[in-house]
Amino acid sequence: MAGTTALPLQEFIASLSKSCLPRILQVCSGVYFQGSIYELSGSEVCLSTGDLIKVIDIEPLSVCCVDVSNNEKFDLPISHTGLFKVVPEQMPYSSMEEMLSLRPVGLESCLPFTFTCSSKITFDNFTLGAGRHLTVLSIEGAHARCHVQGQQESSAEVCVPLAAQGEFRECESEECFTLREVMSSPCLRSRRFRFINTTKSEVPLILCPVYQVHAIMNMRKHAVKFPSNLEVEVIDVTEMSQDLNFMTPLMLTEVQSQPEESFPVVVEIVESPENRSLFKCSWLPEIRRSRHLVFHKTGTSAMVLLSSMKSKKTQQFFLVSQQYAGRFRRRPREFDSVYKLHVASIKEPGLKVSVTRNCEGDEEEGLPGLSVGEQLEVVRCERMKLPCASGKGEKPSVETLLCHRLQEPDDGDDDDDDEEVKQEDEREEVLLPVYMQGHFVEVLADNKKYKLKDLGKEFNLPLDVKVVSRDTELETDPLVGFASLRIEGALLEPVIQASFPNKPDRCFEIPTKWLSMSVSFTKDPLPWPVGRPPNCHMERVTEMTDTFFYEFQKQGNEDAAPPPRPPKPNLSCSQSLKSSSKPSKKSKHRPDKSVPTKEIADLTLNSKRRPAPPPPDTSDDLPPPVIPRKHTDEITSAKALPNTYIQREPAKTTVPLCEVEADVDSDHDYETVDDTLFEMMKKAQESVMFY
Repeated sequence: MAGTTALPLQEFIASLSKSCLPRILQVCSGVYFQGSIYELSGSEVCLSTGDLIKVIDIEPLSVCCVDVSNNEKFDLPISHTGLFKVVPEQMPYSSMEEMLSLRPVGLESCLPFTFTCSSKITFDNFTLGAGRHLTVLSIEGAHARCHVQGQQESSAEVCVPLAAQGEFRECESEECFTLREVMSSPCLRSRRFRFINTTKSEVPLILCPVYQVHAIMNMRKHAVKFPSNLEVEVIDVTEMSQDLNFMTPLMLTEVQSQPEESFPVVVEIVESPENRSLFKCSWLPEIRRSRHLVFHKTGTSAMVLLSSMKSKKTQQFFLVSQQYAGRFRRRPREFDSVYKLHVASIKEPGLKVSVTRNCEGDEEEGLPGLSVGEQLEVVRCERMKLPCASGKGEKPSVETLLCHRLQEPDDGDDDDDDEEVKQEDEREEVLLPVYMQGHFVEVLADNKKYKLKDLGKEFNLPLDVKVVSRDTELETDPLVGFASLRIEGALLEPVIQASFPNKPDRCFEIPTKWLSMSVSFTKDPLPWPVGRPPNCHMERVTEMTDTFFYEFQKQGNEDAAPPPRPPKPNLSCSQSLKSSSKPSKKSKHRPDKSVPTKEIADLTLNSKRRPAPPPPDTSDDLPPPVIPRKHTDEITSAKALPNTYIQREPAKTTVPLCEVEADVDSDHDYETVDDTLFEMMKKAQESVMFY
């Protein structure tokens, strides 16, 4: 770079022609937009001091016009149709040769042109007077054949030697140029022009072309485009940078599409992963910027997603290759709603479950009662009408799951009649609304050991399993020790088999769809002897986070309908059902319908009663009033009555219970007390308080 002159980017690009491309430039200086990052025409450009740019193409973009008188600038499109004339230079030339050598375009393309000389010219015994206009017709060796306009419209041709001395000035030419013609000639672009037939026709202008520069920059994925009028100074380092290799970053999905012969290769991490929240594995913290990796090969790997059961501990998720060599045994699945039971039965007809929690029935909502231990076999899904009518008088219908209740036979005589009844009981039908909450566990009779790849072939997912024998090829098997694991689904993922250069035989698979990072291929040698690749040990279990699990569920259940909601309750029907069910809730034993109403009332009154209600609670905390002291004769004649607030046996009650009439409409079931008994109770209380 020694001896190389730095030029403004616009001036350097304007001096280039497409035939000399590509050229490698180095940025020397330049700061604009208060930084070095620019968003221009949708292409982000970063130009910093020392950056290298490989210019591969240029194309005219616009023309910047500069007013010479006041330096005002405005832009014109390259397709502008106006015409321009060349403004003659004010500086005189000292010789014909100097004037002709500094013409803006080649002589053959600009002839004829006119000039004048302010002094007499003598050549070949011929004298040409001062102020005469001469028009150059052609160049013949060391002479210029010129046409001279004489007096009285006479004219003549003379040959003026190029070495003739004098004060020569250019005259304005009548030739006009378009904007595209001016921009196509490097010599013409250095001249000043003026408009023709416009308001600015007398204003001299400098026309500066603005190019769209197509370039390749180091560590950029695609070619960038930026205008040439950026205020940057550059130098040409093409000759000194012949062996320079511009590194192109690639996303993992782009690495996946590289040809097979490109691998194995050592790559450098350009941008570290953005979505680290999806992975929870041992190799992810080592994936950092500027770190090197070995990409062995690309391909597609069959995987399954496993999850641990929800408990007090944090739920864990694993992405497991189907090459996992451990053995599994099926575990019964648990369902906490009839809807989930319905979804599982669609994939597995004839599903049998056992009830693990009691469920009280509700006649209004059509919910049957279930007891712990009952076994149900799912048959099909059908609709059922609820017992209560809606506001329009129609009974609403709900979707239900038809099940057969499989009852275990009771201990007893094995008569033929009993056997027929048991068979009928075993086929008892139960309708479970799909919105019903319940607790069920799958009934299994399978105790076989399976490989992971065989489970997906023989059973529908999701599936609950347990690891009964570990994968011996793994140093530590993280799946061992879980009481139950659920296979959530199967995946066919594009992966890259990778390893770190210090451990090239310890490989892991990078799912390219789930990890966003960029790398660049390097020319570094592989970390093993030529032709002797290592025997790779694959990491078959990768722990994931719950974020990955939720993203996986979103992809699989985009069109899944939500669980059904229970129908809105009918208030009138609900009140009628509640009023009809009140007597049954009050009595522990339902009376027989054959018993008369009066006997039912007697039985109710003679049964064990509740104590009388306590006296009303006063809002203030004042002490009870003081009872005046009674005389001795009143004390001796007074007879203490037993406290009626103490529960007593019915046989010792003073008032016969059978004489009290039962209040059927009352919500209370305690007995009434007449006025006489109330006075006796009051006197007894006063006697007790006196003592």
